[in-house]
Amino acid sequence: VFLFIIALLAMNPKARKSGDVAAKAEFILNLAWGDDDPNDIDMWVQNPAGDVVWFRAREAGLMHLDRDDRGLTNDTLVIDGRRIVNPLNQEVVTVRGIEPGEFTVNVQYYDSKNGQPVDVTISIIKVNPRADVVFYGQLTLARKGDEATAARFTVLGDGSIGNVNTLAKTLVQRS
Repeated sequence: VFLFIIALLAMNPKARKSGDVAAKAEFILNLAWGDDDPNDIDMWVQNPAGDVVWFRAREAGLMHLDRDDRGLTNDTLVIDGRRIVNPLNQEVVTVRGIEPGEFTVNVQYYDSKNGQPVDVTISIIKVNPRADVVFYGQLTLARKGDEATAARFTVLGDGSIGNVNTLAKTLVQRS
């Protein structure tokens, strides 16, 4: 009986904790704009299948909008009973697998609190097997409603990147 129990324990791997999710990413797409800027800038990303991730569709295919930043709106945290304002403005989309074809990354000046142009920075980082910056660029959104293509890039079957460009393509769904 003792040997049977030992054999059973050796064959039965430890159960995973409930809620454990393996966080895996192949690409991280990052949009940032000035700290303490009150304006709401959004990132829209289209995959090769034509699916689009944006603030109303946070998951599509292998893409996930991990952070939707709305400027200064909802940037207050309570830590140890004290209210703290997080000044960072950043949106993050992760692509959690290799999907061959063209991706398009657009930015939109969604809402303005001060009527000022907003300078944004976009980076695309391939994280496996090591972190490589595929694209880094800056552009200015002049007014509320403006949309611009930050980058388009092609993922090849082996996960490498080709044909990085900034050719314009509209993604924003206007109602």
